[in-house]
Amino acid sequence: MPSRIEQLSRPKPNLLKFPDRCSVYWLDELPTRSKNTTTAFELTPRLEQLAQSKESSRLIEESSRSPEWMISAAALKARPSERVCSLALPRMPADGWQPERPLLATLSVAVKNAKPSPRICHLAQPKQVKTLLTYCSVDSSAHSISVPNTPSSRILQLASPKQVHAQHSLARPVSWPVPDHVLKAVASERLQKLARPKTRQALFEGYDPYRVSPAARAATASPRLLELSLPLPRKCKGQ
Repeated sequence: MPSRIEQLSRPKPNLLKFPDRCSVYWLDELPTRSKNTTTAFELTPRLEQLAQSKESSRLIEESSRSPEWMISAAALKARPSERVCSLALPRMPADGWQPERPLLATLSVAVKNAKPSPRICHLAQPKQVKTLLTYCSVDSSAHSISVPNTPSSRILQLASPKQVHAQHSLARPVSWPVPDHVLKAVASERLQKLARPKTRQALFEGYDPYRVSPAARAATASPRLLELSLPLPRKCKGQ
C-alpha cells in the first residue's frame, strides 16, 4: 500500500483529455476549437459492450419455428395402440341424461281439447283481500266500492284551512324605501362612543386575561342569582 507521501507525489489527472467537450466551463483553460463540425466521442469498452445487440436465445429460436414442419417416416407409419384408440373415442353421456327441452314445446291434441274442472276454475280466480272499511261498503257481487258522498262535520272541520293570526304580518321585501329622517339622522356622542370597538392590550404588551376587576370582587349576588345557583332537588343526594 503506498504511503501518504507517495500518494501526494503522483501527478494530478489531466482534465483536458477531451478537448471537444465545449459544455465544460470548469476547466482552467478553454479547449481549442476543433476543425471538425461535429464532436468526436470516445466510448469506453463498457459502453461499446452495452451498445451491442442482445443475442437471441436458442429456446426462442426453437419456439418461433414455422407451424409447418417435416414429419418423420416413423411417425407416418406408426399405428396407435388399443389404449390410444380407447382414449380417442368420444365420451359417452351419463346414465339418465336427457337433452334440453325446446323453448317452444309442442302441445298434444288432448291438452288442447281438455276442459278444466270446477275446482280448477275456483282455484284460478284471484284471491280477494280482506280489508276493514269503516266508512265504505263493499259489494262482492258487483266488485265495486261505494264511498259516502256527504262527509261528517268533523271531516269538514279538519279540512278547513288554518286561519292566519290577527297580528301576522307578511314577510318584509328585500328592498324597501328608507324614510328621509333616517337618511338625515345624526348619531349622538353616546352612540359613537358605543360604536367604537373596545381597546385591549395584547399578551406581549402586558395584558392579563385572568385578572379579575375590583368591581367583580366586591359584587353581591341578588336573591334570584342565588336561587338559580342552587342545584336541582332531584340531583341532591339524601344525607
